[in-house]
Amino acid sequence: MIPRRTFLAQAGATVCAAMLPGLLRGQSGVGHAELGPAELDAQLRSLLVTANPQLYAFAIHVYATCVLGKIRAPAAPLRQAWIVPGGGYYAQWLWDTMFVADLLSLLPGQTELLRGVFRNYWDFQRRWDAAKPDEMHGMIANFIAPDGAPDGRDGKQWRKFPAYSQAPLLAWGMERVFARNGDLQLLREGLAPLEQFHEWYWRERDIYGVGLVGVGAYSGDAQQARYETYDKEVDLDGLRMVPHPGRPHGPNNGPWYGDIAIPANTAYLLLSEQALARMATTRGDRAMADRRTARYAKGVAAVREHMWDENAGCFLAVRVPTLEKIRRPTVGGFMPLLAQIASDEQARAMAATLASPAWATPLPIPTVARTDPQFHSGEFWRGDVWPAPNYQIAGGLAAYGLHDAASRIADSTVQNALNVGVSERYDSLSGAPLGVSGLGMSATVVTMMLDGLTSARFDLRVRPRTESGPRS
Repeated sequence: MIPRRTFLAQAGATVCAAMLPGLLRGQSGVGHAELGPAELDAQLRSLLVTANPQLYAFAIHVYATCVLGKIRAPAAPLRQAWIVPGGGYYAQWLWDTMFVADLLSLLPGQTELLRGVFRNYWDFQRRWDAAKPDEMHGMIANFIAPDGAPDGRDGKQWRKFPAYSQAPLLAWGMERVFARNGDLQLLREGLAPLEQFHEWYWRERDIYGVGLVGVGAYSGDAQQARYETYDKEVDLDGLRMVPHPGRPHGPNNGPWYGDIAIPANTAYLLLSEQALARMATTRGDRAMADRRTARYAKGVAAVREHMWDENAGCFLAVRVPTLEKIRRPTVGGFMPLLAQIASDEQARAMAATLASPAWATPLPIPTVARTDPQFHSGEFWRGDVWPAPNYQIAGGLAAYGLHDAASRIADSTVQNALNVGVSERYDSLSGAPLGVSGLGMSATVVTMMLDGLTSARFDLRVRPRTESGPRS
């Protein structure tokens, strides 16, 4: 039996519109209940519990800026309302969107909008399958852009760009939304395309069938392949693009596949396999649940056997097909905690590693160890800090009962955001904000608190449905 995430067991995780009568307007042109400042304030006061006015004001700011502020009206080929990351990025990304959708699903009146956000992915998948050979079927792109997007990404070029995907968190994100709002229609529409996406990932990114996932791009561009994960992480510095080893060379088998498997995307796919298996069980599809559980079990065994490294105290990337470890640990080496891949002993070892001088920077967690020659505290995926990976690793540690280790990371991340603002990323030594201010997925600074990953001094939680009365 795949263990359930802690949040799924909490009665307060599912929120219904009846909690907030009279606050909703009719459905707008972007497919959700529009909220003015007063209405957002009223909804969150009815939804969140805290004794700290600063945390409440912070949550209001994050919701207004990183969540509701990222919703856009339909724009061909996106037939539904969609969510932008922020900054100059004008498209619906794959993994960024999941963190925003999770928090959005706590608000009443957003059910149809959230269905639409996921329908954008399924619509793309159908268009892609109709235009591509069988081997490519099932892919969902890194991002889906509107036609003539102002940042230069033209949705009309979708057959050629982006010809790669992204960290496979769709099933995880959809389960989070379902846990919040109980929308069975979301599951009815999404389980089949999700399974197709997972099968594409195993077929096209586990090219030797070992159970370990790499990166790739049908363009053959190595940097575009890296965009499927943390764009510039050091363990992919030696990435080579090769044809699929199990297929004949030809126009349908170019040098599209990276020769390095990485712990982060492997863990994300296995995390999503857990979520898909649980959602299939909810829908009564035992056969699908069994297929996904088998995929999960194979992947867990492979990651433990081939990626764990005692000396590094975490999981490492490996070069395929030799399975030689690339001894340059990155933040992705701790993501197997999130999917509960690590043994209890490995989880404790990773907690100790994260507390060591190589990783315990003034603002944890750096995206590469301080001991790496490429480390620079403010460099993109080479020493900087990102709220979303911090949230994921803290959540993984908490799942193993390592609450002190989790709260050390979560508390530091939240306090720094309170001090300097919500940003895309931060300098790991100074805590200075870097990149895009108010990036959507940086809303995870609030999710950390709502998921109970912070210590008592950051007590912000979702009100259980049985509670009533005014907020503090």
